Amino acid sequence: MWKIIFPGIAMVGVTYAFARLSFGLFLPNITVSLGLSESNAGFASSAAYIAYSLALVISSYIISRFGQKRVIQFSGLSAIIGLIVIALSNGFFSLICGTFIAGLGSGWASPAFSQVAATSLTKEDSDRGNTWINTGTSFGLILSGPIALLFAEQWRFAFIVFATIALAVLIWNSVSIPAKDILTSKQNIFKYSIFNKAKFILISSLIIGIGSSIFWTFSRTYLAVEYKMSSAESSLFWVIMGASGVVGGFAGGLINRIGLTLSYRIAITIMASAILIITIPTTTTIYLSSVFFGISYIFITGILIVWSSHKFAQMPSIGVSLSFLALGIGQSIGSSGAGEMIDITTYTITFVAFSLFCLIGLLVPVKRD
Repeated sequence: MWKIIFPGIAMVGVTYAFARLSFGLFLPNITVSLGLSESNAGFASSAAYIAYSLALVISSYIISRFGQKRVIQFSGLSAIIGLIVIALSNGFFSLICGTFIAGLGSGWASPAFSQVAATSLTKEDSDRGNTWINTGTSFGLILSGPIALLFAEQWRFAFIVFATIALAVLIWNSVSIPAKDILTSKQNIFKYSIFNKAKFILISSLIIGIGSSIFWTFSRTYLAVEYKMSSAESSLFWVIMGASGVVGGFAGGLINRIGLTLSYRIAITIMASAILIITIPTTTTIYLSSVFFGISYIFITGILIVWSSHKFAQMPSIGVSLSFLALGIGQSIGSSGAGEMIDITTYTITFVAFSLFCLIGLLVPVKRD
C-alpha cells in the first residue's frame, strides 16, 4: 500500500502546494519585480483556479482515455513546465501562461489517485490510502512556507527549486504507480443521473468551499491588520497549519472506526471552531486556530474523496472531480463575498459569520453506498 501512497503524497504536494498555492506566498515580490498592477496580479492568480476547474471537468474523460498512470504523469509535467515558465517570466503574459499550466496538474491529480486507490488497493486500504494521499497538500505547505520565507526576494530561484523537486517526484511516480485499465463500462457508470447521485456531495462541497475560503484568503491579512503580526510570524502560522494537516491522514482509519457520517460532522465542527477562535486576540488561540484549520481542512477533503469514491465505486474519479469542482467554486464565491463583507463590516464580524455558515454543513445528510 505505502509503495503507492508515498509517491502519491509527493505528487499531490507538488501539484497543489508548489504549483498552485505557493504562488500567493510569492505574489507581493513577483508583483514588484515584474511591475504588475493589482488587477494583473489578481488575474494571474485566478488563472491557476481557472485551469484547475477546467482540468477537473475533463479529468474523468482523460483518465478513461489515457489511463490513471498517464494522467498522473500529465499532472507532474504540467507542474514542472508551469513552475519553470513562472520562474522565467518577464511580464504579465508569460506569468499568466505559467500559472495556468501549473494549475492544470492539481485538477488531474486527485481524481487520478482516487482511481489508483480503487484499482490497486483492497477495500480495507482504499479509504486510508485516499486520505493519506490527500495530505500531500500539507507536506507541500510545510516545505513551501520556509522556502517562501528564505527566498521571497529570490522568487525565481525558489520556483526552479520547486520544479526540480517536481521532476524527481514525477520520476518516482512513473516507477511506482501501476498502469491499470478501468474495468467498467460507460453504461454502468451513467446508469443513473450523475448529479442526482452526487447532489449531497456537491451541496456539502459548496458549503465547505465557501466556509473555508475566508481562512485561505484572509487569515494572514487578518493577523497583519488586526494583530500587527510580522511576516515571519504569519509564515509560522502558515507552516503550523500545513503541518497540522498531516493529522488529517488518519481520516480513513477514523471513518472505518466511527463511520462516515460522524467523521464528517466532527470535521465540520472543528473547521467552524478554527474560523471562530482566530477572532480571540491571544497568541494561544491564534495558533490553535491554525492547528484546527489545518487538521479539519485535510480531514474534510479526505472525507469528500472517500464519500465520492463510495458513491461512484466503478469510477471514483467522476465523484472526486465533481466534489472538488464544487469545492473550488465555493471558495471562489466565498472569497469574493468575504472581501465585500469585510469592506462593509469588519474582519472579526466576517470571520464569525463564516464560522456560523460552516455549521450549515451539519444539516447535509451523508449517505455511504
